[in-house]
Amino acid sequence: MDPASRLFDRIRVRPRVDQPQQAEGPRCEATGCTQPGLHRAPKGRGFEGQYWRFCIDHVKAYNQTYNYFAGMSDDDVAAYQKDAATGHRPTWSMGVNPWSTKREQDGVSVDDPFDVAGIGPRAKASRKTPDQPRWKIQERKALEQLDLPETATRDMIKARYKELVKRLHPDANGGDRSSETRLQDVIVAYKTLMSADRRAA
Repeated sequence: MDPASRLFDRIRVRPRVDQPQQAEGPRCEATGCTQPGLHRAPKGRGFEGQYWRFCIDHVKAYNQTYNYFAGMSDDDVAAYQKDAATGHRPTWSMGVNPWSTKREQDGVSVDDPFDVAGIGPRAKASRKTPDQPRWKIQERKALEQLDLPETATRDMIKARYKELVKRLHPDANGGDRSSETRLQDVIVAYKTLMSADRRAA
């Protein structure tokens, strides 16, 4: 083979077996230990993000005696655990943080297109006043039978019922029985609305 060939440089040669293998990684930081320090152990409170490098035997011994809260009072430990629930980040109740309060005081509207905070014009417009009833599905169908809006009051329901009965009853319309089914639907709808738990104002 020509030693000047470009292929000659790409020949791979296995390392000799009798050569001692070098230990990879740092040495164990325990006093007098010559093993490789392949395992990390935290240095403790105040040294977050810093680690000792130990071999497997010394890291086991270190972990058995390690206590992050050593020297802290019970109140300090409880406060730390409470802050750990939020990742040690500041929190505040919804709508009372100083940033949003400051923007409201300055008269600047908060950019909240989905009205998550519940303080925008959509939320105010969609809130029902206390005197408006919140009807169930069956009661809404009954209101549709009487051709009344959801804002109908008890007096409006009674007046509409009387009007429809006078118009649909066979005695009132000269004995015409073609509207009896409609009359029965009106009576059922009226009874449903009058027995409703949520009464109209």
